[in-house]
Amino acid sequence: MKNNFFIELKKKIKPYFEKHGGHDFAHTERVYRNAIKISKGENIDLDVVKAAALLHDIAREMEDIGKIKCHAEEGAKIAKRILREINFPEEKIEKVVHAIKVHRHSKNKKAETKEAKIIQDADRLDALGAVCIARVFSYGAKKGRLIYDPKIKPKQKYEGDSETSINHFYEKIFKIKPETFKTKKARSMAEKRYKFVKNFVNQFIKEWEGRD
Repeated sequence: MKNNFFIELKKKIKPYFEKHGGHDFAHTERVYRNAIKISKGENIDLDVVKAAALLHDIAREMEDIGKIKCHAEEGAKIAKRILREINFPEEKIEKVVHAIKVHRHSKNKKAETKEAKIIQDADRLDALGAVCIARVFSYGAKKGRLIYDPKIKPKQKYEGDSETSINHFYEKIFKIKPETFKTKKARSMAEKRYKFVKNFVNQFIKEWEGRD
């Protein structure tokens, strides 16, 4: 499909997103770019990838304010309606819906198509690297949590939030290991981003303790 189609789709869905925060529309645009990059050289339907990337978090704000339980499930329903309204090819809609339903890797949903695997990978990539670091501290400031307290040890199991921003890296981010990504390109991208975050946290601790 022509690029103008997806430009118009962006305009149509932007009001669904929060203005600020880790899952604002800027996150969606980064996932969209990641997905296109991962798709290069893959035998996939790029229309499906692009549509799913743009629509994967369309119900996220609804979940964040407690209106729904799962933004992936609800988002799939909203996406189907929107895609039909804008005359997206009917035969491709279910592939988009599936990719949105299973995009939350933390829910252990199995991606049955290459397109769905790409969306999972593209979304998780945004939880690594320099942008990840900015998101962690931005969210921490919003929640009023401490940056770091060496007396508060990281928990073995992530419980949906962390007591300090540095603990969040240990409890959640460092568990997004490069080898868990589904596609070769995403694994390569994840390795670089994962290393960057590791180095940042190590340097942070050194400076905090006066060892550097």
